[in-house]
Amino acid sequence: MRKLCPNVEKEDGLETVLEVPIPEEMFASMGSNVHLRWQNMLTWMKAQASDKWSQPVIAGRINELRFLLYLVGSPLIPLQVQLGHSVHKPVKDCSIQASTAKYIVQQYIAATGGQAALNQVHSMCVTGQVKITASEFHRGDNEHRANVKSSDEAGGFVLWQKDPDLWCLELVVSGCKVISGSNGKLSWRHSSNQQAPVAKGPPRPLRRFLQGLDPRSTANLFLDASCIGERIISDQDCFILKLETSPAIREAQSGPNYEIIHHTIWGYFSQRSGLLIQFEDSRLLRMRTKDDDDVFWETSTESVMDDYRYVDSVNIAHGGRTRVTVFRYGEQSANHKREMEERWKIEDVDFNIWGLSTDHFLPPADLKQQTKHN
Repeated sequence: MRKLCPNVEKEDGLETVLEVPIPEEMFASMGSNVHLRWQNMLTWMKAQASDKWSQPVIAGRINELRFLLYLVGSPLIPLQVQLGHSVHKPVKDCSIQASTAKYIVQQYIAATGGQAALNQVHSMCVTGQVKITASEFHRGDNEHRANVKSSDEAGGFVLWQKDPDLWCLELVVSGCKVISGSNGKLSWRHSSNQQAPVAKGPPRPLRRFLQGLDPRSTANLFLDASCIGERIISDQDCFILKLETSPAIREAQSGPNYEIIHHTIWGYFSQRSGLLIQFEDSRLLRMRTKDDDDVFWETSTESVMDDYRYVDSVNIAHGGRTRVTVFRYGEQSANHKREMEERWKIEDVDFNIWGLSTDHFLPPADLKQQTKHN
């Protein structure tokens, strides 16, 4: 990962620290030699807020990347997970499915380091690299499958988290930077080269936390789940924990022009190691149109985690992949399907960051102005 940018204007000048480290693959695609690559990198950094992003060709490219990063790189889970709380719920008066799930969660806590080790973590900083592959929208039937095109995008990210419920993700992929965050009162997502208003909503956890990075938030999420059976995942026998989003939460997450019909979450925990091997969720959303011709979007996401390693006595997944399938259909719309995959690798994980305060998780300035007007 490239973390420093040399001063291309002064040979003896100090190097610049990149806000988001970039993988070697992304750097290599920026020019035929090292000097040209750094020149292009510097130009790209200066152009993040430039008017040139509004040009139709470039704007279309950025909108495509933003769609991918919102859906694959920085998706949110519609449940508020109490990151800063200890994991404990009584088994009394629970069904056999619910009490079994709580037992599985306790085994997961032990496999990731134990309650004492998890409670010692109050903040974290994670850097990593991603590669996103996506197909174009195509007809949902199999006969059109052979003509599907795909593209590869490489990038890196930095993720900050602090108890309780504070986090910020900066994700750079192929020249597009997306920032997501939560200050405990609301969450937001926006692009550095985005002209539209910042998207905001109630506080929600980042899906990346639940992909092996934050065992305590994962355990808190599945404490209210039910054990519905067993399944073999990656040659391992796993327990299946299922969590349904309540109607009240779905209504709170819905907007004036769309409605979340259902959102279901599954976790697959290894019977041998106790670790979370796979994390899935499925969401059905109805978009309302002016002509009362509703369009439905169904999104299915599957993340497989591996390469678990201990960092300060906490067992963290350092790699994995996420596959996303999007269906779009409606009365006046032909069924369309799109498939995406993200492969990620964690480079560094640090806990209990000295000097990290709530000021590091402030929302963008224009979002503050929107909040004041509201």
